[in-house]
Amino acid sequence: MASCVSDTARALGCRDGAAATHLKFISLFVIFFTSVIGITTPVLLARYFQGKPVYDKAILIIKCFAAGVILSTSLVHVLPDAFAALSDFQVASRHPWKDFPFAGLVTLIGALLALFVDLTASSHVEHGHKPSGDYLPVGTHDVTVGKKVGNTNSDLSNEELVKLKQRLVSQVLEIGIIFHSVIIGVTMGMSQNQCTIRPLVAALAFHQIFEGMGLGGCIAQ
Repeated sequence: MASCVSDTARALGCRDGAAATHLKFISLFVIFFTSVIGITTPVLLARYFQGKPVYDKAILIIKCFAAGVILSTSLVHVLPDAFAALSDFQVASRHPWKDFPFAGLVTLIGALLALFVDLTASSHVEHGHKPSGDYLPVGTHDVTVGKKVGNTNSDLSNEELVKLKQRLVSQVLEIGIIFHSVIIGVTMGMSQNQCTIRPLVAALAFHQIFEGMGLGGCIAQ
């Protein structure tokens, strides 16, 4: 009984609309500047170190670490709560679905949908920009020149295809970050609990840095 009373008193003490509003206002600038720092770091590396051996490795490490942060947010923080929440709704309490892992199913469907979108978009880009490889009409004494021109056109088309793929990846990542930021922003905006907002701002700032690094790495390439 004493613990319940203390928890209730603590919850009531954390609910302060004016303090929560101030924290939300500060969080706008904190999250904005951390996002700018994250996204400009790979771009600045590309400007000053592109072409050097350490550049490609640094960009790869940044992108992999950013992807790890995004995956860990969903699998480590969100997934356990999803298992607990989805096991309590009405369908899951009935007998053949009682022990069915609905959260795992939703996670698997989401991963397959993301893979399907990526494969579909990549296939569309590849089929829409096939290298022609055509030779210029030349005489028999200019056969070597004709082959060289055809190879050059093929190399240019392959380079353009790589750029289109990188642009596609950056756009898909940017759309995902936008939707994620909107959902998290609405959640934080509706909360009046300053004890919830403080750690949420710190987590969002850390998370946005590495999301920005992942997007900045795609833009830099």
